[in-house]
Amino acid sequence: MKPRYHPFLALQFRDFRLLWLGMLISRIGSEMQVVALNWQIYLITGSALSLGLIGLSRFLPIIFFSLAGGMIADIADRKKLMIAAQTISMATAFIFAITTFTHNISPLLIYILLAINSIATSFETPARQSLVPALVPEKYFINAVSLNTIMWQSAMVIGPTIAGFIIALHGVGAVYTLNALSFLAVIFSLFAIRPPKSPRPIKVDFNLDTVRDGIRFVINTPIIYSTMLLDFFATFFASATVLLPIFAKDILKVGPQGMGILYAAASIGAVSAGLFVSSLGHIKHQGKILLTAVSIYGLATIFFGLSKSFYLSILFLFLTGAGDVISTIIRNTIRQLATPDHIRGRMVSINMIFFMGGPQLGETEAGITAAMLGAPFSVVLGGVGTLAAVGLLALLIPKLRNYQGDELITK
Repeated sequence: MKPRYHPFLALQFRDFRLLWLGMLISRIGSEMQVVALNWQIYLITGSALSLGLIGLSRFLPIIFFSLAGGMIADIADRKKLMIAAQTISMATAFIFAITTFTHNISPLLIYILLAINSIATSFETPARQSLVPALVPEKYFINAVSLNTIMWQSAMVIGPTIAGFIIALHGVGAVYTLNALSFLAVIFSLFAIRPPKSPRPIKVDFNLDTVRDGIRFVINTPIIYSTMLLDFFATFFASATVLLPIFAKDILKVGPQGMGILYAAASIGAVSAGLFVSSLGHIKHQGKILLTAVSIYGLATIFFGLSKSFYLSILFLFLTGAGDVISTIIRNTIRQLATPDHIRGRMVSINMIFFMGGPQLGETEAGITAAMLGAPFSVVLGGVGTLAAVGLLALLIPKLRNYQGDELITK
């Protein structure tokens, strides 16, 4: 793993750079909204269970719509599909703002709007992840994946930090307004990019057989389905983020500003690790590194749940972010390069059920467990479950632990 690349090398490609910058601004707004929603729900209800239901309202639409979204991403113009989905998400953010300012917001309305937003995501995510490989040469793809992860995690640093102070000064309605405006950046960037028309040698039809083809491809490719399973179990068991309002308010007693810092800590660790990985060329022993990174994520989650110190909690969340981002970059690179373009949207849509289902169902599980047994116990139990899942998958799927990375090198 010797350094070979400048960490921002993929940004030299115009279309990737435009999309990256637009997504960065939009994601900052979206991460601000995540904090605002969690804080608002907890203030309205005072219930850990209500926080957990946020994850359920996000996940159920993914179950019903993601496969259709992946199929359409393999049929339709991916750029136009992204513009439509981003416009819907912008509209839901404006509704959050208006109903908050007019005092018409309620937990039920929040859950409904989150569900609508998740439907849009079911179509946007397969289109976006399928579009990115067309924007950079394949030999720079791991750098592009790293930069996308850095962008995502940077937004999770900047967004929550800003949100905590805006909530304290101006309330959650201001956060929703800023998020709605932030979608304009990614919409304008999508209008500006000119992705090449990628040939799709196999005709993709709008029917159930097309969906089944995507499912068969994933089932018949062990390195893909094993990384999806790892993604699901790790995020299901270690979903501590949804409980941060409880830790900030009741355990660490640091208020909304401290909550913003806690949200940001994991992302600072993720950005640091992402910058390191983006400067590397080919990474060997990817299977072992992947399993080790997820183990670090699980261990740090356990220590965070046990911590009563604000500063130690920041450190442990930093480590969860570092472990998570290393595994994310490796998983995403493997899946994208192992999948032909004509079926990539369907592969991503199936993966959505795992990588979005894990954290969203995990948030529900964490909320229920926290309501019954307390937030610290819920987080510690999640970390233990993550370690158990890593050990089981490493034992049952030798191809995962023995995977080197050379298998997908074609150029």
